[in-house]
Parts: sequence; structure tokens; C-alpha cells
Amino acid sequence: MAIRIKSHWQDEARERSLPEVASALAYIAWRVALDKAINLHCERFVYRDDAQRLAVIQEYLAFLIQVADRLSHGMIDDEGRRILVTEFAKKVFAHVQDNSQDLLGPGDYGSPFIALLNVRSGEYADFSFDDEGPSYAMLRHLGFEIQTLMGGGQENRWVIDQVMDKDGWEAYKAFAKAYRDLFE
Repeated sequence: MAIRIKSHWQDEARERSLPEVASALAYIAWRVALDKAINLHCERFVYRDDAQRLAVIQEYLAFLIQVADRLSHGMIDDEGRRILVTEFAKKVFAHVQDNSQDLLGPGDYGSPFIALLNVRSGEYADFSFDDEGPSYAMLRHLGFEIQTLMGGGQENRWVIDQVMDKDGWEAYKAFAKAYRDLFE
């Protein structure tokens, strides 16, 4: 399933601040992650509940934050990179909190996401990422984490393959294209 992502500014001549770019990236990342969670359902993988679906979305979001950090390396200076990634993570935090509250009711959903992001940041740091994108090992890690969330039951036993070979790569490509478009 393909989603249409608006990744060009309406007034292209106006300079955008890094927090503005981060806000747009957070919205795009949410849409990409949601699309990939929906795609798993369309491929006949089974979620036990909305909390599990939101956990899968959060895994994709943690992955996409790492992608943004890697894409910004060498493209903007270290201080700009820090600002962009920090603001991006804050905006994603807000999306996670708001959407989780809408589905699951009142509660603190953002703090556990930040804890997840901190753990995944350390893990993804061990994987390579080059001009072609994330390494197979990086995609495999994403797939492994989503497989762990979905469980190893008969209906979900091939989730890792779906994520590694198709959905993770598509999420990267859609997000990377939007990322580059926003900086043009």
C-alpha cells in the first residue's frame, strides 16, 4: 500500500528553521510508521490489540529517528544535527502521546517511548548506514524487534521477513525521499 506524502514546502523560497523541518519530519514519520503497521495487518499478520499496534508504530518511529540522524550526518553541522534530531524526537514524542491517549485513554505514553528511543539509539549505533541506506543488519534488527512485539505464533511467524525484506526498506525510502525534499 502506497501513501502520498507531501514533502515540499508551499512557499519554497522561504528559509525554514530546523525546528520547522523537524516538525514536518515528525508528521511524515508518523504517517510512514502508521502505513507500515497497517500494511502488516493487510498482509494478514495479526495484532492482539491497539496497544500492540502502537508499539509496532513506535518501533518504526525509533528506526526513522535513527535514519534522520544518519541522513543529517555530513549534510548539516553537528550543532544543527543535534537540534534537528532533538526537535524531531520531541515532536514524535507528542504524536505518540496524543495518538496513544486517543486510542488507549489517559496515561503517560511518551515517557516509555523516550526510554525505548534511548535503548534503540544505542543498538542502532552498532549498525552501518551508507549512501544506499540502512544495512541489512539494521533492517534485520528492526524486524527482530517487531517480531518480538508481534509474537512467534503461527499467524505472525514471518513478520521479521516482511519487515526486513519489504516494509523496513520501503519505510526508509519514503522517509529518506521526504527528508531530502524538505531540505531542497
